[in-house]
Order: sequence, then C-alpha cells, then structure tokens
Amino acid sequence: MNDAVSPQILNQAAQPDAPSEEQLKAAKRHAFEMNKLSKRLHREVGQAITDFNMIEEGDKVMVCMSGGKDSYAMLDILMNLQRRAPINFELVAVNLDQKQPGFPEHVLPEYLTKVGVPFRIEEQDTYSVVKKVIPEGKTTCSLCSRLRRGILYRVAKELGCTKIALGHHRDDILETLLMNMFFNSRLKGMPAKMVTDNGEHTVIRPMAYCREQDIERFAAHREFPIIPCNLCGSQDGLQRQAMKEMIQGWDRKFPGRVDNMFTALANVVPSHLMDRQLYPFETVKATGAPVQGGDIAFDEDEGCGSPSDGAPGGLGAGTQAISLASLKLTPKAAPNPFELPDEPEGGTTGQPAA
Repeated sequence: MNDAVSPQILNQAAQPDAPSEEQLKAAKRHAFEMNKLSKRLHREVGQAITDFNMIEEGDKVMVCMSGGKDSYAMLDILMNLQRRAPINFELVAVNLDQKQPGFPEHVLPEYLTKVGVPFRIEEQDTYSVVKKVIPEGKTTCSLCSRLRRGILYRVAKELGCTKIALGHHRDDILETLLMNMFFNSRLKGMPAKMVTDNGEHTVIRPMAYCREQDIERFAAHREFPIIPCNLCGSQDGLQRQAMKEMIQGWDRKFPGRVDNMFTALANVVPSHLMDRQLYPFETVKATGAPVQGGDIAFDEDEGCGSPSDGAPGGLGAGTQAISLASLKLTPKAAPNPFELPDEPEGGTTGQPAA
C-alpha cells in the first residue's frame, strides 16, 4: 500500500458516489506531496544516522515514546529504515506512564501492538512527585526531565539496549541553543549523539536534521494517535515557547536564516570566540608572517549575509572552521546507506513497507 495515500483519501474512495475529476486531481496532488515529504524525512533521518554513526551493527535501540508527534514519527521512520538498512539492529519502544490525570493508558499499547514493534510500558508516578515538590505556577520541566531520565536509563539497562533514541528535531536543538545563550550564558546546543553523565548509555537523536513543521504534516498525514502532555507542554509562559515563536518568526520573515543557524552549529571557529579553553589566546603573538586562520576582521571580503534575506556569509579567506569533517565525523554529503528508493514507502496502517 502506498504510504503517500492518506486514510482520509481511502475513506473517500470507499464512498458509493464516484469522486469527481477535481477530487481525483486533489487526491493525486496530496499523494505526490506526502510522498515527497515522507522521502525527505526518511532521507534526513538516514543522513543523521550516517553522519554521527548513531546506529551500528547489532545495536538494540530503545525508542522513547511520549505519545507526541515527534516520537511517533521517529518510530515510524526507524521501522521503515530498519527493513532496508545495510546493518542489523533491533528496536524496542518504551513509554513512561507518569500517571498524569486523564492519561489514556490504552492508546500507546494498542498502537504499538498494531504496528508490531516490541514495547514496554513503564509505570512510575512522577506526576505526584513533581506536583508535590514544585509550587503551583512554577515550571516543572527541570524536575520532571531529571526523574524521567533516571527511569529511562534504568529501563534501558534492564532491556539490554545499547542506544537510547530521543525524538528531538532541528527546532528543538536551536531553541536549546538560544535558551542556553540567553539564560545560562553558555554557547551550548543539544547534541545529535552523546554519552550520559554516568557513562553507561549512548543517547541519539535521529530526527536532528528534521524540521518541526515537516514532522507536524507527516504526523497529521499518518493520523498518529497523539496524546497531549498535561504536565509540561500546557504550562504558560515557558521560555522554550518564546524561543520557538522567535525562530518561527525569523523563518517566516527571513527565509534561510534558521537553516544558516543550524548549519553554523557544524562550522565552529574557536579563534573567533572567547573561550580560552578552546583556543590558546594567551600564546598568540604576531610573527610578521601570514597565519592560517588569522584575523581578517577589517578585510572588505569578510563574509556578511544580507540582513534582509538571511543569506549565509562566508568564513573569509584563511579562516578555518571546526566542521564535521575535522571532528572525524562523516560529512553530511556522504553517501546515505539508508536512502530510500524511488518507490513510495510504507502502508496506511503504520506498518513498514514490505
């Protein structure tokens, strides 16, 4: 079954009245756009996996399921990629039931059973703990995330998982970068791959290259049974929401600016920052000879993007950037072994394509 044909269109086709020519054209356009979207997301996830060596032969990947659009999309795409990956790896979906009032406990088990992925539902009443400790009106995110991380790390160890996959996407990474700059005085984002503080687990973010608006469209098309979060996502006045709105505003007003911001995370020039632990400023001296990566701040060819269009500026002659290649990571242009063929992917039930 073509993944690009939505359940809505199939339902229309089942009606006794034959669809009009306009309806058929609209259905064809929709199928074409959804197929393009599906292929783009699969390609971006596959590329992120390749660039950061996220999944290796024999890995058992714990896919963390919150019931939101991001984790549903991540599982759906990973299941499709698993079938054509050049390596063998396992997937197990894990959901932490935090005992929030009104949480529909049946939704995820029914969905995960339907798509045929092994899963575990971990029940821990962190909701009561958070509500007891955090005063009314205060942000619950910090405590909730710490409790959740500890439980998920324990479950990963019990299941023998070698990787923990989280559904954070490109917009989440940029929001974290801005929040750390504005409120923590740190130039720190959200890594695509990291080792946990205790050194026991490797955390990966396969959706790191994906745009949130693409994930939203994909989730709507696939009709995932989204479960709203009543603990953190519904709080008013969160700084992350302010960052999200800022980024979305830039994306509308200055097309390309957000793309440049994300690309900049992989093109770091320590000599032009202020961190003395990253660059030996104390030993820098004039030698009278040209220095590779030297300061060209007063040169007219210094790369400057137009403020009106968000176009990227160059690094300038002689300036070296620390890129993915210099960190011995596969550059983004590297061949993507997870690349999809021209045929459409998957089925309308959420099952991976045969």
